[in-house]
Amino acid sequence: MVAGSEHTRLIVLRGNSASGKSTIAARLRACYGRGLAVVGQDVIRRDILRERDQAGAATIGLIDVVVRYALDNDYHVVLEGILYADRYGAMLQALRAGHRGSSHFYYLDVPFAETLRRHATKPQASAYGETEMREWFRPLDLLDTGCEQIIGPDSSPEETLQRILADTGLTTAHTRAGEDRQAFG
Repeated sequence: MVAGSEHTRLIVLRGNSASGKSTIAARLRACYGRGLAVVGQDVIRRDILRERDQAGAATIGLIDVVVRYALDNDYHVVLEGILYADRYGAMLQALRAGHRGSSHFYYLDVPFAETLRRHATKPQASAYGETEMREWFRPLDLLDTGCEQIIGPDSSPEETLQRILADTGLTTAHTRAGEDRQAFG
């Protein structure tokens, strides 16, 4: 099933917990402005569905539908999440194959010790800790098609942001058809 247009961009940010996915997604939106949708795995899984992350879960299909809907409505999309390859890989590959525009996949590779350090600075740090993070951690959980660019721990958030902006060509905002540039009230 095809989605989007030749002008839309699909950006997928994958990596372990506390690897910087949400930070980069938020920075991309702040830099680009309106017209860029951020689809967070945790928002759909935890906040909307309140579902466990497991194979065959409804989260996978809902992410697919939300991403395609946003692309079809002329939004660029940043999909961010752990998005384990064995659970989400087929859906991600179908999105990539069906997207009419350009698709850019990134894997944020951060060692476990660094994820723990970063987690300690997050608002939800007390909600879960090292034990849970160790259970979730999968080193280099790459998709089997080789479509992902690996961004290592030495890349600062600013360097990562600039790299993705340059790779995707999202250096200037555009207005979706029929929409003005005024902020929503």
